[in-house]
Amino acid sequence: MTIRNTRTGGQILIDQLVAQGVERVTCVPGESYLAALDALHDSPIDVVICRAEGGAAMMAEAYGKLTGRPGICFVTRGPGATNASHGVHIAMQDSTPMILFVGQVDTGMREREAFQELDYKAVFGSMAKWAVEIDRPDRIPELVARAFRVAMQGRPGPVVIALPENMLTETAAVADAMRIEPAVSWPAPSDLERVGAMLASAKAPLVILGGSRWTDEATKSIARFAERFGLPVATSFRRASLIDADHSHYAGDLGIGPSPGLKARIDNADVVLLIGGRMSEMPSSSYTLLEIPTPQQKLIHVHPGSEELGRVYQPALAIQATPAAFAAAVETLKPSGAVAWKGEAAKAHADYLAWTDKARELPGTFQYGQVMTWLRDRLPKDAIVCNGAGNYAGWIHRHHRFHSFAAQLAPTSGSMGYGVPAGVLAKRQYPDRVVVAFAGDGCFLMNGQEFATAVQYDAPLIVIVVDNSQYGTIRMHQERDYPGRVVGTQLKNPDFAMYAKAFGGHGERVERTEEFAPAFERALASGKPAILHCIIDPRAISVGKDFVPQAKAR
Repeated sequence: MTIRNTRTGGQILIDQLVAQGVERVTCVPGESYLAALDALHDSPIDVVICRAEGGAAMMAEAYGKLTGRPGICFVTRGPGATNASHGVHIAMQDSTPMILFVGQVDTGMREREAFQELDYKAVFGSMAKWAVEIDRPDRIPELVARAFRVAMQGRPGPVVIALPENMLTETAAVADAMRIEPAVSWPAPSDLERVGAMLASAKAPLVILGGSRWTDEATKSIARFAERFGLPVATSFRRASLIDADHSHYAGDLGIGPSPGLKARIDNADVVLLIGGRMSEMPSSSYTLLEIPTPQQKLIHVHPGSEELGRVYQPALAIQATPAAFAAAVETLKPSGAVAWKGEAAKAHADYLAWTDKARELPGTFQYGQVMTWLRDRLPKDAIVCNGAGNYAGWIHRHHRFHSFAAQLAPTSGSMGYGVPAGVLAKRQYPDRVVVAFAGDGCFLMNGQEFATAVQYDAPLIVIVVDNSQYGTIRMHQERDYPGRVVGTQLKNPDFAMYAKAFGGHGERVERTEEFAPAFERALASGKPAILHCIIDPRAISVGKDFVPQAKAR
């Protein structure tokens, strides 16, 4: 290993990112890490300048979802770091590799509550896999290499690295670290034998796919495995792109309000093979689908993190393996004879198609469900669909069908404001793919300023803002739990089409269902980032039901 010439801490840091194959970083600039910014000037790394740290961090998290390598985000100290915490929390709950670099006060000023000083280990200690502060430039290669490994290995997640300002300008002569590839845990041959035996004795097995550390090839391997064994395959909350929705064995997704048919299949299953996922609150219908601590079904849990095996559910068989490794290993697994559940996968897929096919009629002139089914048929199979959190997302999960790996970018953590920054990053990463970002009116304005980033980088995504002039999810729960006492959920919105035009993008207002398709085609043809401002009746509160407001909002 050759030791390079003496470099500043900033130069050493950016050289480590180059060595790790980082192709782009997101940032909001700050004086606390000017030396690192200066080093980026001469590097091949694409620097995506964002308008708020929350959006920058969410873009980095989206990069991790798309590529499996850590998304890199730079923010300044204090308020810059706390603004970025949204993205860190998403990366933790979504098991996404990400590294957040944060400027820090001069080491000689610590413990004085200097300007914007924070203890980042304390602030992010419960939110990230690891938080560290680098005091000396000669330790940068060591600690950055470790950060990449921690972010990717086991259950992936975020790492936060604080960079004291003076450390970045000090010099050192130190060798670069090698490129890090995460360790891969494989299932033991005896584990595969037990999987085969448990399936052979099953009467009604089911596979659930979730989590991270998948590859495109791994999803195809699992599809072939399901075909050989005739297994119905479901996906976990917001992981629908882990199998082609057209696959004859796909049974649907376990999100908020899963189909009654799929829920019944899990209730009646005797063997559940959970690959990669955790079956946390959302996919488990608030921890009701599987009993805790010991499910009535025989649970085979495959997960790359040993700490997740038996954390909530005690499995009959725990396998510490990455989804990709497990998928490769089961390529050799074949059924020992005729399966007892023959035909169940086809029935499950038919149930899924029936559940998602037609949209129900909604109050108002804009039929959101019909728009979703139109988009389902119109979008290319490799289109990337992004969204944040809110009732508006229910129509996406219910009616859209994902066909390509990593085509769904959405926070399993339920964080609002995610769709637009994720869409900007996706379009920057894959300029030849159609990218559509959905947002509710409340969700959009949490990071809608990143539309300016899309315009700056000529990233022509299409943003669909579904506007019902309220925080719809909260209003729905409010009407249910406190009828007649509505407060804090009503919104008065700007003209989002004009908002798009003000930034230099394409914008249109859509009030009727029949207006949507031509507006979408014009947005696509414009070659600009676009916003379609869609007005939906407030009574169309969710994909499953509508409601009549009980009281005037305060």
